Amino acid sequence: MYYWHWIKNILTRPKTTGFPTQSDPRVASMSGEPVIPATREAAPRVIHRSLALRHLDAGSCNGCESELMMLTSPDYDFSRYGFTYTPSPKHADILVVTGVVSQPLIPVIQDVYEQLGHPKRVLAIGDCAINGGVFDGIPETAHKLETVIPVTTRVSGCPPTPADILRALFVAVDGVEPLGGQEVVK
Repeated sequence: MYYWHWIKNILTRPKTTGFPTQSDPRVASMSGEPVIPATREAAPRVIHRSLALRHLDAGSCNGCESELMMLTSPDYDFSRYGFTYTPSPKHADILVVTGVVSQPLIPVIQDVYEQLGHPKRVLAIGDCAINGGVFDGIPETAHKLETVIPVTTRVSGCPPTPADILRALFVAVDGVEPLGGQEVVK
């Protein structure tokens, strides 16, 4: 009897989760507005091709990294939207930074940013990268990624959900909020 329900679920359920049609209200109540576009000066040009992401951990608790890895799972499968990870910043289109930016890592972050191709896009993921998080005020931190390199899009949360990160990737690439369709940056 149990096997019949198991087979029925395999045949009738969708193979992957669709694009998120709305923000998770539980996460939104904890973190506020999850996707925050940066200034218009850092506005990206629209690219219509596959994009490679270079992830840079600036010293995090691995909460944001676990959410980033969920993007490659069958539930989110961000490769269907043309996103992939690359180990080289020279091959990357988008730099994804997580964690608290410490003083010794500032030259490394700037070097990786300089190696990115044009147009350069940077995502600050998590409260630690955006404003220092719980480490704000400690002398050995830069407090914000924006003080080190220009940031295209910020995703708040500790950690943000994979759906919010995926939405932020679309905002960084197209400049359009995928849920509302309104233009965020020009």
